[in-house]
Amino acid sequence: MASGSEYFNRCGPKYLSNIDWNNAHHRRSVSASLVEGVYMLEEDRQARRGGSQCVAPPWWEFFNFKVVNALIDDNDKSIFGAIFEYKPSAYSYHRSMDRTPRYVIAFRGTLIKLESFARDLKLDIDIIRNGLHHTGRFRTAIKAVLDLVSVVGSSKVWLTGHSLGAAMAMLAGKNMAKRGNFLEAFLFNPPYVSPPIERIKNKKVRHGLRFAGTLIKAGIAFAAAASDNHNNSNGIQDSSFAAISGWIPCLFVNHLDPICSEYIGHFKHKKKLEDIGAGGLARLTSQHSLGNMAMNAVGIKGIDTSEPLHLLPSANLAVNLYPCQDMISAHELHQWWRPDLNLSCSVYK
Repeated sequence: MASGSEYFNRCGPKYLSNIDWNNAHHRRSVSASLVEGVYMLEEDRQARRGGSQCVAPPWWEFFNFKVVNALIDDNDKSIFGAIFEYKPSAYSYHRSMDRTPRYVIAFRGTLIKLESFARDLKLDIDIIRNGLHHTGRFRTAIKAVLDLVSVVGSSKVWLTGHSLGAAMAMLAGKNMAKRGNFLEAFLFNPPYVSPPIERIKNKKVRHGLRFAGTLIKAGIAFAAAASDNHNNSNGIQDSSFAAISGWIPCLFVNHLDPICSEYIGHFKHKKKLEDIGAGGLARLTSQHSLGNMAMNAVGIKGIDTSEPLHLLPSANLAVNLYPCQDMISAHELHQWWRPDLNLSCSVYK
């Protein structure tokens, strides 16, 4: 096997010999590279269990990070995350150091390997059912985040993840925001549980479908509010959603990736409603998932309709418009440290 240096030079962002933490491209590339490091840690663990001497190339060392703790799933014992500590050399200190993280907590996505795939797939289904917050893996993740923030504070802790790991980081970030701790977050290809309307080429059809969905969600939400007027459950949800509005995570999506591309349409549609004076309707329906409502309405058990994971009031959305060969390459993590990315960036608050 190639050495860590050889592997990094062949596949990694080798052009980042000096990191400027004020540079958004550098922050994105390093964050994605640390998530790749978590994939490598789990692949290395499985290789060793199989008798291989394969050693994971420590990409993180090229950016002066070290692994201080691996996060282990209590079900299959796989490594699903890691806490990285930034340990810069003396000559690395310069004016951009105020933007540096002290720790980065990174989460990998679904790994198609024998020992971890079944568990990862079950968690993917939990995302669709809006039940990720009930899983043992998330309990391990949020405990690690809470423990670290309680010691070093929130300003020097970053969250990052890819795909399933992006959902894990997003859920952790939302939980911390409700506690008043806004952690910087870099979420790559985060899942959006919805039909991929953004993939429809006809713009009028896309807009029509989204507007129809908004009206349906509004009707269901009003009906639910009427049936629950004996308690304050809706007020609690509104308050919870408002509490995270000040948290602005960085979302990185590819317009050709059906898993995450609907974030593009979600925020654009919300802005259109606000522009025509329907901001109240936008805020109401942005707290509900039509998919979750529909599954619950037809009697599918285990669907949690309260505050769907993928819905956010605010985000810094970066869309990769670079041409991809297929949907698989559009979902790959490696795209996010390319030096020639064609990004369209918008901040939604």
